[in-house]
Amino acid sequence: MKKYFAIVAMVAAFTFGMTPSVIAQDEVAEEAAQEQVDSVAEAVDSVEAEAPAVEEAVAPVEEEEGLHKTLKTKFIEGDAGFMSLVAIALVLGLAFCIERIIYLTLAQVNTRKFLATIAEKVKANKIEEGIEFAAGTRGPVAQLAKKALQNLNSDDQNDIATIERTINIEAEVQGAYLEENCSWITLFIAMAPSLGFLGTVIGMVQAFDDIERAGDISPTVVAGGMKVALITTIFGIVVALILQVFYNYILSRVEALNSNMEEAAMSLLDTCVKSPKCKK
Repeated sequence: MKKYFAIVAMVAAFTFGMTPSVIAQDEVAEEAAQEQVDSVAEAVDSVEAEAPAVEEAVAPVEEEEGLHKTLKTKFIEGDAGFMSLVAIALVLGLAFCIERIIYLTLAQVNTRKFLATIAEKVKANKIEEGIEFAAGTRGPVAQLAKKALQNLNSDDQNDIATIERTINIEAEVQGAYLEENCSWITLFIAMAPSLGFLGTVIGMVQAFDDIERAGDISPTVVAGGMKVALITTIFGIVVALILQVFYNYILSRVEALNSNMEEAAMSLLDTCVKSPKCKK
């Protein structure tokens, strides 16, 4: 019994002697844990506040990737052979369109200012300078002026009838230059949907072959074949629409330049008639 009471007394003394320090350590640990929880909560709040901005920045990239992936998938589904032909028609058609746009843009000049300069040189009897000025200027109007002044400066072709005929012939030549390669653009406009329709017909034939092999008109077989067959037509029509827009723009520029040439032809004839070197 004495040993028992001695053991109980030792345990009690040990317990009551260590409790304050243990409690203090527990309080410190709780405070540290609370600080960590508070810091984590602040970090979560900041991340939640920045989440909308991050989503807005990432959304366009995901949409672009989705569109590119969709086009790539549809291109592959539409039979790579015919889809490649439609893509080649688009590339070649755009190449001719860009070439025509650059040519017509460089051919555009300030017609009234140019003709006023030519008239001043002819009035001052500086025809050679007028020819050099026209030769150094780009565009069909400058070529008309060059031909007209060359005839005016000659001794046997400076009559008004010859000058007028020369201007008309040069206007036809320059008009042909303006419309050069436009026939290729119209060819690709017609070819793109035609290739699409051809791919559709062949795709339909393949779909019926699949039905024949399956021995049953399954909706899955029919729908799959029809979808693949119609994709080529869709792409062909889209290509034709794109090229048609560029072609109409090119035609409007050609018409504007033809109008400038008509105006220039009348002004050049009037300028040549007023020159003392022109034979009436």
